[in-house]
Amino acid sequence: MISEILVKQLNIYISITNLMALMKNILILTFFLKIIVTTGQINSESLTFINSTPKSTRVYQDENGLLKININQEHLEIIKRNGFISYGDMGALGNGTSDDLAFIVATHALANQYDVEVKADDEANYLIGGREMTAIISTNTDFGSATFIIDDTEVENRFASIFEVKSQLKPILIDTVKSLRKDQKKIDMTLKDDCLVTVSDTIVRRYIRYGLNQNKGRAQTDIFILHKNGNIDSSAPIIWNFDHVTNISALPIDKNPLVINGGRFVTIANKAPSKYTYYSRNISIKRSNVVITNLEHLIDGEGPQGAPYRGFISISDCTNVLVKDCVLTGHKTYRTIGNAGKPVSMGSYDISVTRSIGVSFVNCRQTNDINDNRYWGIFASNYSKNISFDNCILSRFDAHMGVYNATIRNSTLGYMGVNAIGSGKFLIENSTVRGRSFINLRSDYGSTWEGTFTIRNCIFVPTQRKSPIVSLFSGSNSGLHDFGYTCYMPKNIIIDQLHIDDSNQHDSYKTIAIFSNFNPKMIDESFQEEFPYIKTEKVILNEISVSSEKKLLVCENPFMFREVKIERDKTN
Repeated sequence: MISEILVKQLNIYISITNLMALMKNILILTFFLKIIVTTGQINSESLTFINSTPKSTRVYQDENGLLKININQEHLEIIKRNGFISYGDMGALGNGTSDDLAFIVATHALANQYDVEVKADDEANYLIGGREMTAIISTNTDFGSATFIIDDTEVENRFASIFEVKSQLKPILIDTVKSLRKDQKKIDMTLKDDCLVTVSDTIVRRYIRYGLNQNKGRAQTDIFILHKNGNIDSSAPIIWNFDHVTNISALPIDKNPLVINGGRFVTIANKAPSKYTYYSRNISIKRSNVVITNLEHLIDGEGPQGAPYRGFISISDCTNVLVKDCVLTGHKTYRTIGNAGKPVSMGSYDISVTRSIGVSFVNCRQTNDINDNRYWGIFASNYSKNISFDNCILSRFDAHMGVYNATIRNSTLGYMGVNAIGSGKFLIENSTVRGRSFINLRSDYGSTWEGTFTIRNCIFVPTQRKSPIVSLFSGSNSGLHDFGYTCYMPKNIIIDQLHIDDSNQHDSYKTIAIFSNFNPKMIDESFQEEFPYIKTEKVILNEISVSSEKKLLVCENPFMFREVKIERDKTN
């Protein structure tokens, strides 16, 4: 389907190439524009050499590979008066066959230098090849109705983003903080701006993963907002004790929003071997206070093998980001050999959030069926706080290495459902969840949630499978593995108005339970946990209905949950 659309678009644009060339020549004569671009790699951090000249505008690379822009003074004055620059102004053809990435990079470099907006040319088809170049976005950008064809079949550097949304504010050096405490309220320092602080202790290992993708864990890491008066924002508190602060950085939070609107992006998928060689040919958001609207991402050309993707919209090291009215696409699931030497399915994402606070997704959809298990779940996060979905239809919510506070409202989640570990408050409201369970507490990270879960006015449709038991909360913890932290089940669970539609289950289905059997070996007092798993204290149930009219049990393993207090009110 996507291939047919692309062919039609390219045929249209090829048929008017001569007309576009004539128009381009007129522009060149008007602005005395001459573009020369040579081959080679471009260091995106060095795109700062811009010179205003009475001579013709010229974009080129010097002998060191540095991209240089000599901009005609008359041309520059017109751009500054208009308040924006278009990719075509710098030489992009937008015909779908000529690689326009160098011109796109140069356009944003000029826009950043003179603080003007960037606008794509209406209905243009920009081809982005595999060269190692990144366009740095620091001003408002309107991709409009343009299409960007990202060819990943031959890539010089799979780690290089196509666009990087970046703050022009400089990081602040902090060298006086040697330790931090969990829930600490203040740091004895003052700053010019509120900052997003990232801190790590390389001596302490957390998230020591268990299972087929086992590993030795990661350095203890946390993020928080430090106000300029030294107060730590209470909405995103410090969640670990840091006896040894080995790394700490502070990024000023931009006060004014940067808006990115529109654009139709088509990724021609890589054909690399199916291994954990992640591709990051994406839009990387590394600036606070950003709004992304009306963007569409499609995927074409996925074959029998391919390497996974980290996320086309990749948000990291920032706060206050809104993704609204966007359409994304799930990636095909490929398999490889995991760290345990056995076959595993590789996670591949179209949206990712890492070390970020206050990230919201509103009215977002995906192009493929959210219940089609040929495609991997679309969303993943790590080390983040205060993530929310509102009015979204996506195949999965997933928090790998912890989330503090999460909210899902007015949404529908597909076959991979809700997967999470972390702490704080998790609210799911006015939503439909499909999956093997309503909530999956990830067993590879100890099925831990140190906090509460609230489910209000929701529908649970368990996926069809040959199993005698369906559970609302699933997970696993043997009590014998050290994950690098004490593991908790949610302290309190509140379920208020939940309908369980189990009408599609096989005849073998017998029971529905609040909890799956988290530890089948814990059936009496003889079993001793080496690393105790702290159980839920209380579950409040109000107005629970089941299509099959089966009674809701606590667990098939009553011993493990014998001390859980169950409060029922108007429950079927």
